[in-house]
Amino acid sequence: MTAFSEPKAAAVRHGILWARGFRDFGDGLAAVVLPAYLLALGYGAAEIGAMATIALLGSALMTLGVGMVGARLDPRALLLLAAALMVATGIGFGLATGFAMFVAVAFVGTINPSAGSVSVFGPLEQSLLSHAAADGARTAVFARYSLIGSFAAAAGALAAAAPDGLAAIGLGEVPALRTMFLVYALVGLACWLAYRGLPSHPADLRQASHAPLGPSRGIVVRLAALFCVDSFGGGLAAQGLLTLWLFERFDLSLAQAALFFFWTGVLSAFSFPVAAWLAGRIGLINTMVFTHIPSSLCLIGAMFAPDVERALGLLLLRAALSQMDVPTRTSYVMAVVTPPERTAAASFTAVPRSLAGAVGPAIAGAIFAAGWQATPFIFCGVLKIAYDLGLLWAFRNIRPPEEAGDKVSNVRLDPASPLT
Repeated sequence: MTAFSEPKAAAVRHGILWARGFRDFGDGLAAVVLPAYLLALGYGAAEIGAMATIALLGSALMTLGVGMVGARLDPRALLLLAAALMVATGIGFGLATGFAMFVAVAFVGTINPSAGSVSVFGPLEQSLLSHAAADGARTAVFARYSLIGSFAAAAGALAAAAPDGLAAIGLGEVPALRTMFLVYALVGLACWLAYRGLPSHPADLRQASHAPLGPSRGIVVRLAALFCVDSFGGGLAAQGLLTLWLFERFDLSLAQAALFFFWTGVLSAFSFPVAAWLAGRIGLINTMVFTHIPSSLCLIGAMFAPDVERALGLLLLRAALSQMDVPTRTSYVMAVVTPPERTAAASFTAVPRSLAGAVGPAIAGAIFAAGWQATPFIFCGVLKIAYDLGLLWAFRNIRPPEEAGDKVSNVRLDPASPLT
């Protein structure tokens, strides 16, 4: 049963799915363009890593604020404010003229150097989607949510090749790259329009004065601790740094890197409905763990690949597996806490991820600049495997409502499911 009437629940799903597509297109574009832009301006790996850390740290602080007040305010209003900030971020990067200005915009803005959904938008959207879907359809809803985001991010990565075309017709390299941030601002405006059509949050799901977390505090704390390990490891292999590794190790061009990240996004996207199908048979936790470990092994293997073909092959295989825990993880967090705690739980599990992830790129950038280019990615794989084993041990017996019986329910993506 949903918290909204069916027409309003459908409006929530439609609006959030459209907005997710828009903003992930912007994130995919920025994740490839930003390191290329900074390199064109004369900055190196250390500055690129520091920029990613600053952006992630700013995102973490904003997400924490959402967790503290989000349960008492209308998520629609907060999402409209976040979309307006996205517009300002694109304009700010387009107009910035020095590293100090880049740092300021990265800290207070919405730029996402990891091309993932580590942002202030995520907890608000996830809470609303959970209230707009029944338990049996929740994982499938989040699979669709992730599917659209991944395809959009892949399209954004492919669009990052546009500056090469603009430069070829006479526009300089730096001006061509700068125009992409104005595109990012237009994408933020599209998000604002999508959020504008959302219904207001039901008043009975808003908390008045008590703490954001109540009976689910223990579960959230344990999940957050484990997510710290996962996100710190992921920060060591932020997409901006992986892009730089491909540039330097195999001399890939911007167009080639854009095409590669397009296909990684496509593979990730196709993995989401598979994750929902698999979770319906072996459970959410098992799906998260038993797909994530092989992806980490692929990342480690790619660092030892002797040629570009095998390296890219392993990275593509990693892309097909590494994101299958995304819809299942989100669905699990939303399922094992009480409905009024969902915004806070999404925020308070996302904040440690953001903070831990913010440390990784700066460390990885420094290691990279010292000449140990593969080391951060190997450490990433090892830490993620440790996280998966810890998650399996700690939460194997804590099941969401749809898995409460002896047999895991069958969650399917089909035209009749409440996703449209």
